Amino acid sequence: MDVDMMMAAQGLDLQDASALDHSESREQWTKFLDRCIAYRLDMDKFDSYVDELFSEYPLPPVIITDIFLKPRPSNHDILDPRIPLYIQHLMHHKLVNTACILKSLYDYSTSHVQAQRVGSGASDGTIQLRWGSSYSAEEVIFYRLTKAIASGTGIVGAPDAMEVCKLVAKWMMLYTSASLGFAQDVMGQLHNPHIKDEMEAARAAFVMVLLGVCENQVVLAALSRPFAKEARKALSEGLANFVPSIIHSGSQIASRLELFRNETLASFEQKQDMANPMIDDIESSMALDNFIISELPNVNSRAGLYIHLNALLVGRPIIDDTALFNYLHNRYQGDIQSTTIDLILASFDMLANIVFRNESQHQQVGHVLRSYLINKLPLLLATLATSMFPPLSAQFCITEALTQVDTNAFPTLSAMFDETHSNNTVTDSVRQDFCFACCLHGLIPESSIEGLLGEITYQTLPQAGRYVKEQLVEECMGDPERTQRLIGELDNMDGNVGAVCQALAEVIVRLCRNKETMTLKQICSQLAKRPLSLDVMLLFNKPITMLHPLCELLDNWRYEEDQGEYQPVYEEFGSVLLLVFAFVYRYDLSPTDIGIHPIDSFVAKLLTIGQNSKSLDELTEQEHNHLGGWIQGLFDTESGGLGDELLSSCPPQDFYFLVPTLLHNTILAFAVNQIDEESLKSGIEYLANTFLVPSLVPGIIQMSNELWAEANNAPQQRAVLKILSLILLTKQSSSDAQSMLSSVLNIVARQLEYALRSYQRCDPKSQAVEPLLKAIRDNIRLSRRNASAANNELETWTSTANGGFSANIRHAFQGFVSWSAHPGLNVTPTSYTHQQILSALRMMGARRLLYVILEEVRQQTEAGSGSIAHDVATAIICAPDVTNMPAPPELALYVDNVIPPQRRLSLSEALKDEAEDCKIIEKKDPAMAEIIVRLHRKVEAQLLMPAPAETMLHSGLAAIDLGENAAALGDALAAAAQNDRLGGDDGNMNLDLGGNDMSHLGGSPGDSAHHGLDFGADGDMFSNLGGGGGSGDPFSSWGLT
Repeated sequence: MDVDMMMAAQGLDLQDASALDHSESREQWTKFLDRCIAYRLDMDKFDSYVDELFSEYPLPPVIITDIFLKPRPSNHDILDPRIPLYIQHLMHHKLVNTACILKSLYDYSTSHVQAQRVGSGASDGTIQLRWGSSYSAEEVIFYRLTKAIASGTGIVGAPDAMEVCKLVAKWMMLYTSASLGFAQDVMGQLHNPHIKDEMEAARAAFVMVLLGVCENQVVLAALSRPFAKEARKALSEGLANFVPSIIHSGSQIASRLELFRNETLASFEQKQDMANPMIDDIESSMALDNFIISELPNVNSRAGLYIHLNALLVGRPIIDDTALFNYLHNRYQGDIQSTTIDLILASFDMLANIVFRNESQHQQVGHVLRSYLINKLPLLLATLATSMFPPLSAQFCITEALTQVDTNAFPTLSAMFDETHSNNTVTDSVRQDFCFACCLHGLIPESSIEGLLGEITYQTLPQAGRYVKEQLVEECMGDPERTQRLIGELDNMDGNVGAVCQALAEVIVRLCRNKETMTLKQICSQLAKRPLSLDVMLLFNKPITMLHPLCELLDNWRYEEDQGEYQPVYEEFGSVLLLVFAFVYRYDLSPTDIGIHPIDSFVAKLLTIGQNSKSLDELTEQEHNHLGGWIQGLFDTESGGLGDELLSSCPPQDFYFLVPTLLHNTILAFAVNQIDEESLKSGIEYLANTFLVPSLVPGIIQMSNELWAEANNAPQQRAVLKILSLILLTKQSSSDAQSMLSSVLNIVARQLEYALRSYQRCDPKSQAVEPLLKAIRDNIRLSRRNASAANNELETWTSTANGGFSANIRHAFQGFVSWSAHPGLNVTPTSYTHQQILSALRMMGARRLLYVILEEVRQQTEAGSGSIAHDVATAIICAPDVTNMPAPPELALYVDNVIPPQRRLSLSEALKDEAEDCKIIEKKDPAMAEIIVRLHRKVEAQLLMPAPAETMLHSGLAAIDLGENAAALGDALAAAAQNDRLGGDDGNMNLDLGGNDMSHLGGSPGDSAHHGLDFGADGDMFSNLGGGGGSGDPFSSWGLT
């Protein structure tokens, strides 16, 4: 049976229903509604009357909802609060349905008024009157529809599902236009400041309906059918426009909706298009291979490598040496000279960019980029230098590159003392430090440095010479104090930091293996309070290298049989766990990133389900006993505090699982005066002691969740603020405790800030929030480095004139092309952060962003800059995405049956999909088909996996493939070094470059041998729908049953 006929039969064809003559029935229902409102008819009587009325005067559902939701000349300001209740009972009687309610709400919504300000209002001229403010009624009705859809009564068949999909698509367009209208109507908001807040509250409720629809099994089954093509198209277009409007405040929900659009809907389209998948795949592959295009000259633009390096360092540093060298080989096809010069230039450009973007105020951004340029880049150059043959030398390439570096951004030593020069700690002396680091690794002689800088320098090489990793490891294992001194050297800018990082990582692995927890405690506590040093560590190590042994130690931590004291055990355990917390929360690491099993590992459980409080009914008998013991020990001043009996019976792992529940019950007890203020203060002081202070990480996260809860939890929220003030505003008893507390705040500051500001918006008169925000201000700057853009940046990008985020991406692309076309005239690099691309991917989806890039390539090609435009586009598409990484290869060594993480569609995958449809696209747009195929081939060439080692030895970058043939490759490179008179006989050359391992740091300062060494919006305005501890039910208070 045809779906449209089924809709008409069920009263879902809205236009036909209105065309029939129902005047008498309509009149009777209107009178009935008037009397219900006038007499405030209760629901029992309404139920009995409505059945009788319908049996005598039947009406289609669409007309009933129209009567109940339509404004009248006598009342068009706001819906009567009884109306949503009546609508709910009409649904129970099956007299109205979800589609009809959505349509009538849509027809008379106040949002049309705002949408019309930007010329996007509904064009239905028959609707003359709309509500003055329908937002509060929309909010209530949307939430009730959400529950109906979730329970299975809201959508009861394919026709119903299709109509609902089309209507939610119209609602998405309406809210998008209304949001734009509010943005332009500044004066209107001054007269009615609450109207925008009401609209956003209604939109939040609508988002819950939208999620319910998109995840409803009846809807998904209907959308997969051939007749749903129109509904799929409407949903896709609606989501593409709607999701960017909620990304600022609902990033997690926006991601779920984008996933539905880009994967679920796309898979339905693909399913319909594949009559015979095997034949279609073969035909599309053959069509792509045989597609003839006009070739453009190959250009390696200055912007290309600049974009790639930005992507590697935008969040957690993900410079994998093997992958980088492979990319460089594919990009430059063995041209070592161009590779080396461009790599140096791109590195300086990247550091200069943060100055020109005024990012130097962000200490963490400048620190890791500066350390990369001085400590990491010379080691990469040393590896490249092993493939240079006379007359080409590393000194020549460095000299050529430095002549093109902007001295305004990187001044000489004398210019730094010029009063007219504005000093910048990020870029001052970088050229000089870089030259000495290159000298340290034998790339240039010390006598050439003054010529390179153009002035006399008073700097010297490090007194201890070039560090050797293995030697440092042995020193640290014999003298723990040496380890502490090395940690202090992580901030140095002398070229030796690579060996320091490698040595510290190896020391951590050995200490874990030997279970030397006392020494490990000192190392972990020192590293945890230096978040910027963690960035530097990841320039030379992958997270899994250090964190897997630490997590394995924590998972298997047990008391000794003759354990005497238990407090030191808690302190050692907490220090190790604190470092794991520091890495995980700073970089948003998943269990697979750190090499642990997501189910069996204590750490994995703690990072996921272990951060939610449990109800008392959910606790085991042992957990009940432990909870009672901790509450008594912390808050009962007469109990004598925390004794060995409690600590011995409750291992650290059990305690950390209990922390959220302990804090939640403490909050409840203080809110109802079961704990007095003095006892509370005493207990919090205990928790802030060095042996328990790491537990404040899950504790403060739990309290942040409490602040996100609904406003009717005001007593508990005030208790949370009191506890936070005791933690943040009270000076701790010891410097060690204060230092560890600062480490904890560095970890949780960003999440706590969002929670405090959310509470402040609900209670603007509260005087308790501002001092807390002030107390964590310095910690916020050091809290996260996960490639998420700040809210103010997102607002700037999305409000770009003439197109919003798409226009912002186009402007950046145009800047890259202009800069690369005239590098001599445009010394200043294009202002850019790769957060723009990552944010656009999340907000727009890969396919939509891809077409923004493709259209820009078309325009630049027509303007005569086709080669550069294709190179820029290729660089953007090939750039790695730190927020969408595959599982590390090392994971297979530690975890059986590895389940790969679910990844979003990438730009390269979206491009491949489009290229396979090149013949279809060619029929509609031949020029675009040619651009897609050309770009796809360039991308595939640059992402090509490395060839076997034997083949690579004959290429210009013979030192790249360092897999299973590392030993043979070591001999080959030693021979190459000998041919170049680089001291190939030096026994310290080590070519084990697996992953980030640059352990070949041997040699002495006088040696001329070249030895080489893994972006919020955190805030989510919808997260308060889930309650404090993850178990809240946002619908429980509405009485819908």
